[in-house]
Amino acid sequence: MAFPPFFRPEKAIHIRMPGGIGINKPKKQITRKGGKNMDILTLLLIACSLAMDAFAVSVSSGMMMCRARIGQTLRIAGSFAFFQFLMPLIGYGVARTFADKIEAVDHWVAFLLLSFIGAKMVYDAMHEGEDEPAADPCQFKNLIVMSIATSIDALAVGASFAVMPHTGLLALPAGFLICTLIIGLVTLVICVLGVVIGCRTGNLLGKRAAVAGGIVLILIGLKILLEHTVFAG
Repeated sequence: MAFPPFFRPEKAIHIRMPGGIGINKPKKQITRKGGKNMDILTLLLIACSLAMDAFAVSVSSGMMMCRARIGQTLRIAGSFAFFQFLMPLIGYGVARTFADKIEAVDHWVAFLLLSFIGAKMVYDAMHEGEDEPAADPCQFKNLIVMSIATSIDALAVGASFAVMPHTGLLALPAGFLICTLIIGLVTLVICVLGVVIGCRTGNLLGKRAAVAGGIVLILIGLKILLEHTVFAG
């Protein structure tokens, strides 16, 4: 016997009627409404995306180092990771009130900061004397500038966390803090790898590594600017 497409015996409930007569009643189909959920995979993808600029800057910083010392590597990677953790917290605090204003100028700020420090590194490398050291990417001032420039986009991410439905990880107690910690840890690991890769590349380039690193910073800043202006979708 052929059954209609909406009726299947395996999806039916057998009901016993008075007199021993039984009928099959189809089960009611239950549908669940979908929605955006901040699961761990989504968060990791966000964290990796935010860390890409910091990774590239870490590579350029490693190119200017003769050896990948543990202390220097952790100092660079830790600085980037800290600001990737801090900026979403700030963005979450200001939420949608200032999100539009930040988004309107963040690419210009990143471009100017990265271009400035990159140009300075190129200048120092080309004008250094025999006894004059090249620009130090581990210098506190340089680290702060590069860290801020590569983490400005995280402000908008933090603001988006404040307005999206609090499901998944965001529904947990202190869920947003957990999310920002994961972003910081992912950035730390990625930037450590970036410094090591850049250091090995820098040993092959010699003194030209500082120039190449500065140019990379300028190009990163230009990329951020173009993505938010010319190629903005």
